[in-house]
Amino acid sequence: MAYDPGAIDATLAAAVGEDPQLITELRRAFIESAERCIASLRAAESAEAWRGAGLRLKGLAASFGAVRLMALAEEVAAAPHDMRLVARVERALTRF
Repeated sequence: MAYDPGAIDATLAAAVGEDPQLITELRRAFIESAERCIASLRAAESAEAWRGAGLRLKGLAASFGAVRLMALAEEVAAAPHDMRLVARVERALTRF
């Protein structure tokens, strides 16, 4: 699955204008939030906690226009404790 980091920049530019510093800050906030979701997945002790973390990641991706990451997060939410999917999310995040 290919990821388009430019999609986030386009979404942010549409929302806040062409301020490169603000776009960089918002991109950093996106990545930090996604990393917290990943940490929640890794720490999830129940299927419910796992699903919640996956759905938070999906919502975050949707908010930033990361459609492919959103689809992957939906897969994660539906597959409790599948660490292979978490690894895919981590790889995808490095592309942003």
